[in-house]
Amino acid sequence: MDAPHDIGRRLAAALQRHAGLHGSVEGLRRLTGGATKTTWSFDLLTADGRRPMILQQTPTTTASASASASASASASVSVSASASAPPGLSAPKLDAAEDARVMIAARAHGVPAPVVLAILDVHDGLERGYVTERVEGETLGRKLVSDPAYACARGAMAAQAGAILAAIHTMPVAELHFLQRLSPAQELEVYGDLLARTGFSHPALAYAMQWVRKNLPVDWRDALVHSDFRTGNLIVGAEGIRCVLDWEIARVGDPMQDLGVLCMRTWRFGGAGEAGGFGSREDLYAAYERASGSPVDPVRVRFWEAFSNLKWAIGCVRRGLSVRADGSPASLELCAVGRRMEEPLWDFFQLIEA
Repeated sequence: MDAPHDIGRRLAAALQRHAGLHGSVEGLRRLTGGATKTTWSFDLLTADGRRPMILQQTPTTTASASASASASASASVSVSASASAPPGLSAPKLDAAEDARVMIAARAHGVPAPVVLAILDVHDGLERGYVTERVEGETLGRKLVSDPAYACARGAMAAQAGAILAAIHTMPVAELHFLQRLSPAQELEVYGDLLARTGFSHPALAYAMQWVRKNLPVDWRDALVHSDFRTGNLIVGAEGIRCVLDWEIARVGDPMQDLGVLCMRTWRFGGAGEAGGFGSREDLYAAYERASGSPVDPVRVRFWEAFSNLKWAIGCVRRGLSVRADGSPASLELCAVGRRMEEPLWDFFQLIEA
């Protein structure tokens, strides 16, 4: 890995080249982050003052990236052992430039996405990635749903989330031609193929696959779907939601999917509210309908909540079975994630029985 000094020097040059910003990089530090990205926080000191920023990189050569790639390549759901996704279909995963373009489009449509300052290219010597303005706030789910400091925020967040999702779902997508369009049936086929490729079988997974197939929605309108809109991917301040993060699995599909993901028990982090652990479904749905002018379909939301639990169970299987090039387990952490498969499956069965 490059030394922070070298990264800072290249960052300053990249910001001058792409954004016309002249300054020096200070306070560069690596943050704890997701499995597939490297995140750095820094300040750009310019003649006009200090500007807080974030560098997101998508590494391709580090050991952690290799382990993550193995996990991603091996985890998905399958309808049957012989099922395979149609040519060209796969679980959506945007590259860094596409991810940034979605955020730029979202910001232009009034969605509180990060402000993108520069999209990096091969000439910058910084891996693929982008630079955004840094938004201060909290992202830790357990803290957001329980800390008294965020009590006022929790009172507003369900309505804020409903309005934000309404804005996301009315975004024009014509210029985002790289986004995959997945119908509910195609989602099932894609994730079924992923599971089949792991070679793992389990009666509860098989039953869940059959239930999803039998309950696929037959009527929906296409919209841009964030697909990972949940507590943990929101930056929150005392007043509520400040920014929506992690757009890299966005797609075009049924917008009710986003409401279902937000209501998953996994992403409530022990909070009492069915919407993200912080609020009620009623407040979420009412705000969405006010802002979008379209009714929420509670049956489709529950379907996507159940299906999303199945997808997360499949994700746990894939991570638990991921291996290094020599065939050894990718990491103890990923093995531990694999053992959590039962939690989303339990939530799935609780939902379909209700």
